[in-house]
Amino acid sequence: MSALTVVFDLDGTLVDTAADLASATNRILASEGLAPISLAKMRTLISYGARHMIERGLSERGAKKPQAEVDALLATFLADYGKNIAVESRPFPGALEVLGRLTQAGHRLAVCTNKREHLARKLLAELKMDGLFHAVTGRDTLPVHKPDPGHLIGTVILADGDLGRAVMIGDSDVDILTAKSAGLPSVGVTFGYSRDPIASFKPTVVIDHFDALDGVLANLYPQQLRKRGA
Repeated sequence: MSALTVVFDLDGTLVDTAADLASATNRILASEGLAPISLAKMRTLISYGARHMIERGLSERGAKKPQAEVDALLATFLADYGKNIAVESRPFPGALEVLGRLTQAGHRLAVCTNKREHLARKLLAELKMDGLFHAVTGRDTLPVHKPDPGHLIGTVILADGDLGRAVMIGDSDVDILTAKSAGLPSVGVTFGYSRDPIASFKPTVVIDHFDALDGVLANLYPQQLRKRGA
């Protein structure tokens, strides 16, 4: 198999970060005298970013804040989360193993996440995964972020990858829409944080475990090329 550029979402795809993100959000709510939100509820909010988690958390507790106060809460959240970024967060089963196999096979690996870049890099470093990727881009790395296709396209370019042989791996509608808008195939994972079944967003392929990714990638581009008449 010729080298691919394999781009991964981070939260809910490579790493199970839900517990630490929920804890940080609930500490913000507690500072406002509000009751915590369940982990199950928080999981469905993660794909839309920290601000969304805070705003929805406030809304769930019947609280509404002006934009300036939400901005202040977000800044507090980011500082708190950065200090507690890998208390419970761990790679999903099979993630480290498949990254190792793909690296050994000569593929280029990248992360494209709506987490802020410095937090994404800190998380990867804490989990000793930071040396595995040719590029790591966050919501603030480029002028645009997912679902804008420019985020994914820019990530492939920064990884010195080939846009003609790239694929996006993700767990949410945001990831699948980004890949479609960029004209790239996508692999949806079922173990992430999507509110709806990942298959409902029509990724190119769906997998239940990273053990299946090698086989999917080995077959993906020949299929794509045949569809394009190559």
